[in-house]
Amino acid sequence: MMEVIGVRFKRAGKIYYFDPGEARMTNDDYVIVETVRGVEFGKVELAEKHVDEEDVVLPLKKVIRIATEADKLVVAENQELAEKAFHICTEKIQMHGLEMSLVEVEYTFDRNKIIFYFTAEGRIDFRNLVKDLAAEFRTRIELRQIGVRDEAKMLGGIGPCGRMLCCSTFLGDFEPVSIKMAKDQNLSLNPAKISGLCGRLMCCLKYENDQYEEAKREMPDVGKVIHTPFGSGKVVGLNLLDRVIEIEIAERESVIEYTLDELVRDGVIQAQATE
Repeated sequence: MMEVIGVRFKRAGKIYYFDPGEARMTNDDYVIVETVRGVEFGKVELAEKHVDEEDVVLPLKKVIRIATEADKLVVAENQELAEKAFHICTEKIQMHGLEMSLVEVEYTFDRNKIIFYFTAEGRIDFRNLVKDLAAEFRTRIELRQIGVRDEAKMLGGIGPCGRMLCCSTFLGDFEPVSIKMAKDQNLSLNPAKISGLCGRLMCCLKYENDQYEEAKREMPDVGKVIHTPFGSGKVVGLNLLDRVIEIEIAERESVIEYTLDELVRDGVIQAQATE
């Protein structure tokens, strides 16, 4: 086991591990670290965490120092410069007639690089734009094309539930979401009802998916004929989260509700498993 700290560079961004060295840090401290992009300013989210060596990419970079008030002022200045760079880049995009939409501009802490995040329908030839930006800012320029989910994460907004978008508030990584998840949860397959602001399937479809899959494994399928103390019946409905099964009893011309515990208690599950 080795001791690491987890650092986040953006709100709801991915957490990266670093070697704390001799420094003692707590959650919510700010640190200056070296990354593949250059020197960066980040917030400690996981302090004094112990992980197996195979769970990290070695060698880990050490924390340069705990951030000072002067470092925080640099970050604030970088944000102001990024806002100015956003307007300049937008004007140059229009000047070159490029079909791309600028989403966000970010300076590295040491100002050795400016990153311009944009969306576009296809590939964009932005070589002349990069030349203009390099001449304007006299530093390294990176233009990075992002997808619609990343755009929503950066811009934020309010989802159909009335709350701030999950991706912009607490989701560090995007997980795969499929239409099958919506089907398993008996949701409407109307794209307008199961899509987020980004136009993709809502991330929250993933949250309860494991519980639905577990319930489906435990409970009989709709249409299955099973034997109950009230006679043979066909499963006509399922409430997966409450583990309730609706069974239509032909002999009684009625529909009764069974919980999963009752099915197990009365031996219904075992009976159907051996058919």
